[in-house]
Amino acid sequence: MASTGFNNPYFTNERPPAQGGYQTPLAPQQAPTVGEQAHIEGMYAAPAAGAGETGRMTYEDTIAKTAALFGIMLVVGAISWFFTLGGHFSPQEATGFNLVPAIVGAVGTLAISLVYAFRRKSMPGAGLAIAYAVAEGLFVGGISAFFEVLFPGIVFQAALASIAVIGTTLALFANGKIRASAKMTKIVLIAMIGYAIFSLLNVGLMWFGVLPENLTFGIRSIEIAGIPLGVIIGIAVVLMGAYMLVLDFDAVQRGVRNGAPAKLAWTAAYGIMATVVFIYIEILRMIAILRSN
Repeated sequence: MASTGFNNPYFTNERPPAQGGYQTPLAPQQAPTVGEQAHIEGMYAAPAAGAGETGRMTYEDTIAKTAALFGIMLVVGAISWFFTLGGHFSPQEATGFNLVPAIVGAVGTLAISLVYAFRRKSMPGAGLAIAYAVAEGLFVGGISAFFEVLFPGIVFQAALASIAVIGTTLALFANGKIRASAKMTKIVLIAMIGYAIFSLLNVGLMWFGVLPENLTFGIRSIEIAGIPLGVIIGIAVVLMGAYMLVLDFDAVQRGVRNGAPAKLAWTAAYGIMATVVFIYIEILRMIAILRSN
């Protein structure tokens, strides 16, 4: 029986010579050396490349990037706190306020948020995320120092409450007790737009002196059944913020499962930071309204 080309040691892709012609058979290849054989066996025995090695998004990488952004925000926040209090860390020693850091930070966060909103598909990288963390640090540090002078101990109260809300949300999401849904997402987005319009209207009425001076926080200070409107709205807004955090966690989970590019981790870290700061500021304001009343 004739031998096939696949088990013939002299198999070649060349056409066979014409009848009567002559072709020198190819020499068999040399066997791999011991070192080469060990290298080949090591390659087969090595574990498959993970998501990190293939340039894909991972939980570990996203957590690391998120922690880095929060670290930058805290450092810049401490600097902003210092300058807001006129070169002092202790609120008791402050003789005045310098709200320039908070104003610059607020404008910066708004501008960068708009960039993210319009360039989400292009997945902005580390540079824009770090710039956002710096801007948030300026804003959070400045506004926290301002409220701390007015209401001593309020920053610790707001931070503790924020950690409780964020920790509870993360625990419920990790255990599958709460999940994002298309219907709920639409409701929350509409509610957030309404809240933004309400906030702008309230600021406008306060700036133009339409509201009485005794309403420190504008419409938010109006009481309904003895409860400031700002507290009632604040509770609803914090709950919406918690759901937005669920959306952030869900985005990370889907990104890892679908093998999203590693660069998307920076966008995810930005989203988590933005939501956490939003929750903190709302709780800070709510406590301030309660204590001012």
